Amino acid sequence: MSPLPFSLLVAGWGALGAATGVLVRYGSVRLARLEGLCPGRRPWQVGGPVAATAALFALFAWRFGPQPVLLIRSLWVVVLVQVIFFDAEHRLILDRVVVPAAVLALVLSLVTPGLGLLPALIGGLGAGLAFLALALLGAWLFKTEAMGLGDVKLAALLGLLLGRDTVTAVSIGVILAGAVALTLLLLRLRSMRDSIPYGPFLAAGALAALLVR
Repeated sequence: MSPLPFSLLVAGWGALGAATGVLVRYGSVRLARLEGLCPGRRPWQVGGPVAATAALFALFAWRFGPQPVLLIRSLWVVVLVQVIFFDAEHRLILDRVVVPAAVLALVLSLVTPGLGLLPALIGGLGAGLAFLALALLGAWLFKTEAMGLGDVKLAALLGLLLGRDTVTAVSIGVILAGAVALTLLLLRLRSMRDSIPYGPFLAAGALAALLVR
């Protein structure tokens, strides 16, 4: 593909991402109201999904070009951006999002290059059980909920999307979460007793893994 059409593809896909981001925000507002939650009106809450989806669509178009895999990866961008901003805003990962996405992930694993149904199943089951064990261990050690079941379900979804690359995504997510938590502590914006939502970091790690694999 010549440079000009390729540039048009990246720009056009980014514009499509911006429009899709508007729908992500609109859908998140509707979902929040279904859960009895009040949607926030801060700039990052309103404009964040739009800007993030636009930038990620353009980046994935640049990375993969006009291939069928671009459609699949862009779908997961939409799901993961919704998870990132909804969990950051409401501290909640919705079954209404994760469960349908997991079913679709199983179907698309059949046509996703480098994945396949069996690796997806192994990745989903392994990641889900590993995070469930961590959640139960944390609850036993600290006598409180250390990790929500939403994070467990999200981990299982990431396993379905990524197969063996789930380890990479989780590793990136853990590093990001640790760096942000440490920064907040050093700036005295959080204390040791405060928690941060873990879902956005897992989702960000998954986006990184989807981009490079």
